Amino acid sequence: MYQSHYFVKTLREPPKNEVSINAKLLEQACYIQKLMAGVYTYLPLGLRVLNNINAIIREEINNIGGQEIYMPAMQPKELWDKTNRWEELSNIMYQFKDKSDHLIGLATTHEETITSIIKDRINSYKDLPFYLYQIQDKFRNEPRAKSGLIRGREFAMKDLYSFHQDEEDLDEYYKKSMKAYFNIFSRVGLKSIMIEASGGAFTKQYSHEFQVLSEAGEDRIIYCPKYDFAQNIEISKFKEEDKCPKCGRLLKFSKGIEVGNIFKLGTRFSQAFGAYYLDKTGKKQPIVMASYGIGPGRLMGAIIEVHHDNNGIIWPPGVTPFKVHLIDLCKQKNNPLAKKTYHACQENNFDILYDERDVSPGIKLKDADLIGISVRLIISDKNKDKIELTYRDTKETSHHSLVSVLKELKKYYK
Repeated sequence: MYQSHYFVKTLREPPKNEVSINAKLLEQACYIQKLMAGVYTYLPLGLRVLNNINAIIREEINNIGGQEIYMPAMQPKELWDKTNRWEELSNIMYQFKDKSDHLIGLATTHEETITSIIKDRINSYKDLPFYLYQIQDKFRNEPRAKSGLIRGREFAMKDLYSFHQDEEDLDEYYKKSMKAYFNIFSRVGLKSIMIEASGGAFTKQYSHEFQVLSEAGEDRIIYCPKYDFAQNIEISKFKEEDKCPKCGRLLKFSKGIEVGNIFKLGTRFSQAFGAYYLDKTGKKQPIVMASYGIGPGRLMGAIIEVHHDNNGIIWPPGVTPFKVHLIDLCKQKNNPLAKKTYHACQENNFDILYDERDVSPGIKLKDADLIGISVRLIISDKNKDKIELTYRDTKETSHHSLVSVLKELKKYYK
């Protein structure tokens, strides 16, 4: 992709009406555009990153048996009345009347909808277990939508739902989901810890959250340095420098960004909707359920909070919008080596953004730092027939022939 043809219109300064690092950098670098508090447009660069995150999520959830569906965001009040959550969630749910005077809500979550879908389609224990998920927009009337993509009012959510005969079967899948979640966060470049937390408005039971330790976080966490014990401070009886109940180390305190959560729902929703199955003895039993959430946009915001420097974004290789940022600094336009490098990267399936714009070298390099693509290739008169390769994270720089560059790229993105 030629940068002069691509919608990358960076700003000289970060927006003044944003307080979070992720919103400032993503807007300045032309990844997102704010429409109103907690509501953003994903621009071409931002959508590429979001799609990369979604692809990783899909792969890992498919690997544990997930089957993708897509449910409506608009839902009737009658659905939520079955679980008494129409009133319970009224402080954060957008609720309104349609032209037929029917009360409608924009989904904050989809437990009611998914249970209404499966209740008439599951008859026997032979139909269980199974796992359905979607990546779809949610709407929540958040009072504190000031953290960029980390806390939005309209946002993408991957929500997975699992259905089981009993708690024992659920426990097995719950463990699989934990492993899948750690894989997802690792692949997008985040070190996460799993903590015990309250289920809040979405389940009466305790839940498990996946947190990234960061001063940008809104949650307060007490944790063991060995990461074998951690709790949200709102449910914890422990305080900083108490001894870990598992290993005896002194506990620490940190802020954290919640990047995922998993809930054991039990039979609350299945009983409310009459979602039963016949067990091996022919006895009617309620389906045991759980839900598992990840916000792809929130992940994107968390990545920026962790991976940035004074010059801009530093994308981990798994989610970078392009694999290569090629920058032509030569005085001669359409430099032959630059063109050859561009086509060679394309032929070897490395998505490439080629900055051939007629602007100063200083502007090109400043934009490259801000945009933060993982690998940068520079063609310049100073380097003659060599290509300068720089990794955005380590700033390590070396000079190569085109053949050598392709080998380095294959090694880096293996």
